Amino acid sequence: MFTDIHGMQVHFHCTGEGKDVLLLHGWGANIQAFSPVHSNLEKHFKVWSIDLPGFGESDEPPEPWGSYDYSEWLRNFIEHHNIEEPILVGHSNGGRISIQYATKYPVHKVILVDSAGVKPKRKFNYYVKVYSFKTAKKILSLPGLRSKKDEILTKMKKKVGSTDYQNVSGIMQQTLVKVVNEDLQHLMPKIQVPTLLVWGEKDDDTPVSHGQTMEKLIPNSGLVVLKGAGHFAYLDNLQEFLIIVNNFLEKDKEAH
Repeated sequence: MFTDIHGMQVHFHCTGEGKDVLLLHGWGANIQAFSPVHSNLEKHFKVWSIDLPGFGESDEPPEPWGSYDYSEWLRNFIEHHNIEEPILVGHSNGGRISIQYATKYPVHKVILVDSAGVKPKRKFNYYVKVYSFKTAKKILSLPGLRSKKDEILTKMKKKVGSTDYQNVSGIMQQTLVKVVNEDLQHLMPKIQVPTLLVWGEKDDDTPVSHGQTMEKLIPNSGLVVLKGAGHFAYLDNLQEFLIIVNNFLEKDKEAH
């Protein structure tokens, strides 16, 4: 499905009934990244998987955006669809957007998965070369996409190795520069709703120490570390992740 938000075409998938849950993917991903989680939650919730502007089938932003701009866009999407106090689930950059949104607008609960938001020590070039490749590798491992995995990854590897990496447009490269240089620690104490933090033990993009920092700064939060999982903890340890999330949202489920 598509919707027009202030002149931008936005692609999304919505199924289920109950309290609204918004799934916000990480950098370089799209609505397919959360498909197993979407399928689980739609049994008890109205679940929205959204291609964030600049990703998947959604239009690019008109100019380079930071997480604040994305959160304002998200507000417009939520108002357009008459959503009230949603549950936000954000992975990586989607977590960064969730943090921004939850400090300004009403939400019911927040789930941050290997979330960005603590300014990293790595240089920008690291993210340009690695983020999209890692994301593609995970998504292409999902059922229905595996047949094209090797072909697409081979092409991406060639791009990653070049000095003029062009996997994203100029606007999105500048957007990446803006978001990876943000530090949202000053906003975290303002999140006043129950917040679940889920991290991969072996996450080397947003390390567990970032999750520990968030647990200290977000008042009503708890951190769960999934053993052996990496930056895509929700896919690496899918069944364990779903059990944890189902438990966190147990009281919010729609009876069927």
